[in-house]
Amino acid sequence: MSSGRIRVAGPGELGENERERWRALRAASEAPRNPFMEPEFTEAVGLVRPGARVAVIHEGREPVGFLPYERGPLGQGRAIGLGVSDAQGAILRPGLDLETGELLRACSLSAFAFDNLEAEQRLFVPHAAEEHATYVVDVEKGYETYESVLRAQSPKFLKTTLAKERRLGRQVGEVRFVFDERDPAALRTLMEWKSAQYRRTGRRDRFAQEWITRLVGHLARTRAPECSGTLSVLYAGGTPVAAHFGLRSASVLACWFPAYEPEFAKYSPGLVLHLRMAEAAAAAGIGTLDLGRGAAEYKDALKTGELPVYEGAVTRPGAGAALHWLSREPARRAHSFVRGRPRLAALASRTLKGAARLRRT
Repeated sequence: MSSGRIRVAGPGELGENERERWRALRAASEAPRNPFMEPEFTEAVGLVRPGARVAVIHEGREPVGFLPYERGPLGQGRAIGLGVSDAQGAILRPGLDLETGELLRACSLSAFAFDNLEAEQRLFVPHAAEEHATYVVDVEKGYETYESVLRAQSPKFLKTTLAKERRLGRQVGEVRFVFDERDPAALRTLMEWKSAQYRRTGRRDRFAQEWITRLVGHLARTRAPECSGTLSVLYAGGTPVAAHFGLRSASVLACWFPAYEPEFAKYSPGLVLHLRMAEAAAAAGIGTLDLGRGAAEYKDALKTGELPVYEGAVTRPGAGAALHWLSREPARRAHSFVRGRPRLAALASRTLKGAARLRRT
């Protein structure tokens, strides 16, 4: 399918020259090289989501831009992998003359929704409804420098976490960390822990959705320079006590699914795991750990900074835009209202956990 200078294709239909052009445009971007923005992530989503598409913008015969997206009923569009992708937007040549209306028409979309839009996405940021913070850990200058930052900003946190790591070794067994674990059983264990965590906290279990489980499975086998599935595991006495699955590029580790075995909660294995991930990432030449958006105590303790990401949608006039508003805006505004009021947010969290306990009884 094509419309003038914009061709729409399935992710698996892109030629190698187009994928290379995508990577070159991404390398030239001002944004961090987040692996969610690489063609490999879009191709993986295309294997599990039938509505996955890529708009390829041309000038003459040369590709100058790409928009990965998913098309739903009645032309409702969304960022590729929305709901799990932590970096979203188009991959465009700097200074490209392009209008959102032209792009949406070519894609047969009435709306394009996003919830983790990068700050550098000048085409879409003016249409954002909310700005959020994504939390980052800077290990560009090495792990020892990062530890010195933690000693200054969170001295009690660092001292306590390292003491718990030593106690874990004494009381459970030798502590061992594997940055890039290839054992499929370890990935299954992580998904079981994460599902249980979602249920405990009253949140929707992402791994109950088959497409997400399949997507993680595909990405766990993906090995590309700028998008590689990475499973990190913390062992104690030969037993896995905490794990994380994410994606990494040469410069960014995108943190995605962390979890731990609740039996070992008193040792804070999740925090120990993140410190060892930061150490291993720095040793591998990775400069940034992206902890994602959404406030959490562990993120506040680990972070060295924040970056803005945006939520909202671009729409075209018509019934499709009205449908988007009715299907998404009331819920988004309600969530925003609660998030902006800490006491209300705490009450909502307690209510979710209480409801989850009732479901289990």
